[in-house]
Amino acid sequence: MREALRGLTVRGRAFLAAGITATVCAIVLGQPGLTRIGVLLIALPLLVVAVVARSRYRLGLQRVVAPGVVAAGQPAKVRVTISNSGGLPAAPLLLEESVPFALGAQPRFVVRRLRRTRELDYQVRAEVRGRFELGPMTAHVGDPFGLVRVGRTFSSTAPLIVTPRTVPLDPITLTTARSGSGDNRPRAFAGASAEDVTVREYRRGDDLRRVHWRSSARVGELMVRREEQHWQARATVVLDNRFGAHRGGGSSASFETAVSAAASVALHLSERGYAVRLVTTDGRDLTAWQRSSLDVPSRATLLEALAMIGTVPALGLEIDWLDGPGVGGLLVAVLGGMDGTEAPALRRMRQQSPAALALLLDVDTWGLAGPGQTATPIDGAALLGTQGWRTTLLRSGDRLESAWRQLAAGLPASGSTTTATGVS
Repeated sequence: MREALRGLTVRGRAFLAAGITATVCAIVLGQPGLTRIGVLLIALPLLVVAVVARSRYRLGLQRVVAPGVVAAGQPAKVRVTISNSGGLPAAPLLLEESVPFALGAQPRFVVRRLRRTRELDYQVRAEVRGRFELGPMTAHVGDPFGLVRVGRTFSSTAPLIVTPRTVPLDPITLTTARSGSGDNRPRAFAGASAEDVTVREYRRGDDLRRVHWRSSARVGELMVRREEQHWQARATVVLDNRFGAHRGGGSSASFETAVSAAASVALHLSERGYAVRLVTTDGRDLTAWQRSSLDVPSRATLLEALAMIGTVPALGLEIDWLDGPGVGGLLVAVLGGMDGTEAPALRRMRQQSPAALALLLDVDTWGLAGPGQTATPIDGAALLGTQGWRTTLLRSGDRLESAWRQLAAGLPASGSTTTATGVS
C-alpha cells in the first residue's frame, strides 16, 4: 500500500489536492454539494491505490538477441518474453527497455492485460563497434486513469557485440609466407610406389619400430613411416593502437579505419586457411584465449577480438609476442604515424617473418594532432622501406581493397612507397 501511495502520479496528487481543497471549502462555506465532489475526488485516487496494491502479479522476463554478434551498421532483433505467474491478471503495464544511446531510442511497450505470456520485439542498430548491454527493463504498473504508477525493474541484461566493418579483399599468392608444423612434404624416390609416399628419411631419435624396411632396402638408407600431421599456414596481423599515432575522433578517426583494415585482413587470411594471430602494438595477443597451436580462428573469434579494442597511451612498439609460440609466417601490420623510435622493433619483426606487409595510414589526412598526440616528423613509408617492409600508404577516404591490391601487386599507389620483399 505504501509503495502504491508513493507511486501516485502528478494527476493523482492533483486529484487529492483538489478533493481536500473542495472539502475544506465546503465545510467553511456550508455547501453540502461541494462536499460530495471533494469526497469523490479524494476517494478516486485512494481507491485506485488500493486496487493497484492488491493486484497480484509475479512477472518474469526472458530476452533473446538474434544475432548476438553483428557488424557495425547491421540490425539485430531482440525478443522479450514477459510472463505473469500471479493468480490474477496484472494491471496495465508500461514497459521501458534501457538501451545504450548508440543503439537508438529506448523502446516502450504498453500491455493492456497480461494473463500468461506476451512476446515483444524490437530492433537495434549500431553504427559503431563495441559491446553493449541491453536492459534492464522497467515495468510500470498503472491504472486506466493514470493516477498511480508503480515501477519494478528486472535485473537481467543481454549482451550485443558489434564488430568492425569489413570489406572483401582480393586473394594474393603468399607461398613463401607459409610455415607451420608437420613433416616435410614427400620427396620423390627412385622407383617410388604409392607405399613410399607415406615414408621419410630416418632422423635421430625416431622410434625404430617406425622403420619401413622395404623402402629402406629400395632407397639404400633407413626410411620411417611419416606421422600424419596438419600442415599449417600462419599469419600475424599487428594493429597499431597507440593513441598518439592516430588522429581524429569517433567513428571517423584514423584508429577506426585501422581497426576495420586489420579486421578485413585477418578475416581474409583466415578464410584462406591461415591460423591468424591478432596482436597490438602494446604487446597484447587478442586471439590467444581462443587459439591453440593448430586452430584456424573462426570469423566470430577474429571479429569479436577487435570489437572492443581501444587506444593506449603507449609510445613505442612492444614486441614481446615475438618470443612466444607460433612466430613466423606472413606478417601484416596496420600502422599509424611514426616518430622514428619504432625502427628497432620494425627491424626485429621483419627478421622473424619471410614476408612483411604494412598498411601505413597517412594520419595527417585525418586532421591535426590533438592533445596527447605527437606529430609525425618522419616519413613512415621510408622508415619501413629501410627495414625491408613492403608498404602502401592509406589516406583518409581511400578504399582499403584498392590499397590491398596495390600492396599485393607491389605497385606504388598515388603518393605511396612500395618496397619488395620475399612474397611470390
